[in-house]
Amino acid sequence: MICVVGIICSCFFGCSRTTPQSQQPIINQDTAEIVSDTTSFKLSYTQSDSLNPYESDSLNNHVVQDLVFESLFRIDEGFEAQPEIASSYAYTDSKTLKVTIVSGIKFSDDSTLDAQSVVQAFDMASSSPYYASSLLPIASASALSPTEIEFKLKYPDEYAHNLLTFYIAKDTDEKYPIGSGRYLFSEGDGKLYVELNEKYREEFKPRFTKIQLVNVPAPDSINNALNIGNISYAFRDLSTEDVSRLKCNKKKVSQNNLVYIGINSGTKVTSNESIRRAISLAIDREAIVKNAYQGYGRAADSIFHPNSSLGRETTMFNTTQDIAAAKQAIAQSGISNPHLSLLTNDNTNRISAATLIKQQLEAVGFSVNVRTVSNATYADALEKGSFDIYLGETKIPFDMRLTGFFSEKGSTHFGIDQESAAAIQYNSYLNGSTQIGKFTLDFSVEMPFVPIMYRDAIICYSKAMRGDMQGYYGNYFSNIQDWYYN
Repeated sequence: MICVVGIICSCFFGCSRTTPQSQQPIINQDTAEIVSDTTSFKLSYTQSDSLNPYESDSLNNHVVQDLVFESLFRIDEGFEAQPEIASSYAYTDSKTLKVTIVSGIKFSDDSTLDAQSVVQAFDMASSSPYYASSLLPIASASALSPTEIEFKLKYPDEYAHNLLTFYIAKDTDEKYPIGSGRYLFSEGDGKLYVELNEKYREEFKPRFTKIQLVNVPAPDSINNALNIGNISYAFRDLSTEDVSRLKCNKKKVSQNNLVYIGINSGTKVTSNESIRRAISLAIDREAIVKNAYQGYGRAADSIFHPNSSLGRETTMFNTTQDIAAAKQAIAQSGISNPHLSLLTNDNTNRISAATLIKQQLEAVGFSVNVRTVSNATYADALEKGSFDIYLGETKIPFDMRLTGFFSEKGSTHFGIDQESAAAIQYNSYLNGSTQIGKFTLDFSVEMPFVPIMYRDAIICYSKAMRGDMQGYYGNYFSNIQDWYYN
């Protein structure tokens, strides 16, 4: 009997060794789905900056706004425009773009989002800190009907629809701006949130229905907040961050940021076309991506991003070093022992890249002096043309225009001869009088600058988060409905 009692007791105690309730996922017995998580997921924002998309200028707030607002188009990972509020578009002539929007769209306050709403949004975005420069090719917008908008262009631009990614907010004096997105701004318990927009509740079922916004304004502070778990997710453009210090799960994200070598066509050595071609041939683009940028980038085999249709159509560079061809180009230049001064600013990645570029150029016969200066001195030296070559970076707009290089007022025009064949052909391409192939041919001969790589960004998120992370640049929370905590 003692044995029987012992066996019975052991059965009872054995069966009671279950996982504590607090460690199990909370299950709704009616639907067998994980119940909404309203406390654990947190995002950073900058309290001192506006949450209005036409007044804010911080990337921090722009990322948060992606949950609240929609746009006419989203740019996908191949840099193609995908319709969101728009249903279709057409170029009625070379300088006129007509966009039709989906009928019946509502803002979160249940008012109608129509063509006039888009026009008002465009007018505000055109003079805003975040969107003004990207929208420069578009002269005006007007409503043709409740669902049709006509955009007038300043010059022919077959990719102008790629620029229509500005967030559309209702023109109102409300404390928090109103959008038509999946979430809306709200307050409670002295805290700021974005919470699920009720009009999406039937079709959109995320676990995270109420997301707290935490004031973390400085980039370094955002990184620290990620590392210690004060926030759950952030998009980092890696302009200053050291990736190795970010203790989070990471997803590479393509962005249209070109790292390049600018060349001064006005100095004795670099005015020579053969020398400029030799510089390009000497660069091992793959090595710079791997070693200077920790693999966060794509080697440039074209002027344009390798993921884009223009990039795929205009492949023109080797991504590895061609020592023999570079030495031959130097010999063709007629310049013996060419010396170059390489200017860069005080940025960890660029200093590493400049060191590699020096080694690669010296391997083919150049002598190179690297000059590393402060940001202020760097900008002044560019304006004055005090360089032979410089290491730079620029964000190429989504219509892939290069007017920053081939315009006297462009932000990256330094050292480029605006009367060169490449500059003339590029402006002819913009005017529709020549094909892109003619421009790229002249570019490859003259090499007005040397594309090196397109730098990646990352999405950084909590190691406790589960679900297939599919966010990308410009659509940071694309499948947030699939994210959850283990």
